[in-house]
Amino acid sequence: MATAQAAYGLEKAIGHDKEHIKQDVSDYKGEGEGEAHETMKALVWQGKQSVKVVDVPKPRIIEDKDVILKVTGTTVCGSDLHLLHGVVMQMKKGDILGHEFCGVVEQVGPGVEKVKVGKRYVVSFQIACGECFYCKQKLSSQCERTNSNTMTKAMYGDRTAGLFGYSHLTGGFAGGQAEYVRVPLADVNLLEIPDDVPDEKALYLSDVLPTAYNAVKDTAVYPNDNVAIFGGGPIGQMAGIYALGEGASKIIFVDTEPRLSYLTENWPAKHKDKLVLVDFKKLSFGVTNKETVVSKLKELCDGRGPDVAIECAAGEYAKGWMHWIEMSLGAETDTSEILNEMIEGVRNYGRAGITGVYVGYTNHFNIGSLMQRGIRLIGNGQAPVHKYWEELLEKIRTGELDPMQMVSHRVRLEDLDKVYHKFDAKEDSMQKVFVQTKHSFPRAEGSPELTTY
Repeated sequence: MATAQAAYGLEKAIGHDKEHIKQDVSDYKGEGEGEAHETMKALVWQGKQSVKVVDVPKPRIIEDKDVILKVTGTTVCGSDLHLLHGVVMQMKKGDILGHEFCGVVEQVGPGVEKVKVGKRYVVSFQIACGECFYCKQKLSSQCERTNSNTMTKAMYGDRTAGLFGYSHLTGGFAGGQAEYVRVPLADVNLLEIPDDVPDEKALYLSDVLPTAYNAVKDTAVYPNDNVAIFGGGPIGQMAGIYALGEGASKIIFVDTEPRLSYLTENWPAKHKDKLVLVDFKKLSFGVTNKETVVSKLKELCDGRGPDVAIECAAGEYAKGWMHWIEMSLGAETDTSEILNEMIEGVRNYGRAGITGVYVGYTNHFNIGSLMQRGIRLIGNGQAPVHKYWEELLEKIRTGELDPMQMVSHRVRLEDLDKVYHKFDAKEDSMQKVFVQTKHSFPRAEGSPELTTY
């Protein structure tokens, strides 16, 4: 916690580059000094392994193009666990978390033209300006104007877009695991939800559905490809579904229980013959003569390995003691173990895409295999939601895409601090949750019943 907050203190001391929109409003205690504040419930970061649902000031319209959204649905993402674990820098105690949410517009700023009070919208997890070099190409996750953080630029060589509820490294915007949220540049970052699509399906257009789609499209899956997916959580699961849509002949999931059982039970019946499960906990790793993930992948794919590997886990989960120690000491921020398994596991001239979150630097990376065998290593980036969400919404409307197959639980905002830890531990086969607030609509048919804690 001290490191995360110290990094934010350093950023404040150095100062941002030019700001195009108001940033670092992760709570509203300092906004509107001297005015009476309404309050709301929100999930806030307290420190490493500590989040809490508390009463905080309700957000306000700060700039002309803002709206205030009544949150009717939100969720927890695997990326949120990196905040819980304290591996993402520039967190501040009291930051409101959550980057996937939908709701009803309550207020609009005077500069808002398209968005209307009373209508339902899903919000992109990244904040785009709609006008810069990247936004004009619908590569919204790389917006040049919504994140002025200097440390991000120093670490990565350039900045990415501002994100909701995901540290001051990504702009310090208050998130949507709350009853209300301020959405900047609302005409660009809200997608209207049609009446025939319930919140329980529309919500996931904010992140998980475009992220999984981008992983498949950006890495490139072709007809008859064998595809290995590392991580069988919601994004990995949906990446597998999308890979089927591209004509893949075999989908191999590398994970362990309870996720492998969840995938088996929720996999499309007509494609059961294409599903292969690999439990990494039953295999060895590193330099060994025993069976490993790499040797298993070769065995499953004619001795050569899959055509494509897609990483949907993240870089913070060390298998071996060496990476665990180095990460504990700050000698690296991420482990290269999964990356090496992908690179070594795919066939020569295969493709490996990285969608799971990696924060900074890693050690012991097998660059030799990458070069010698002609492997294409692709950083998929934070998925450009604006590029895909209209297309995916139409697939939902036609029934071609059913987000409900990944949704295992419906929970209350009031219980969200407990849910974070249960989700982290994968208790009760928790895969993806729908979080209801006091503003939520009645449960849609086919969605999970409410579980309270």
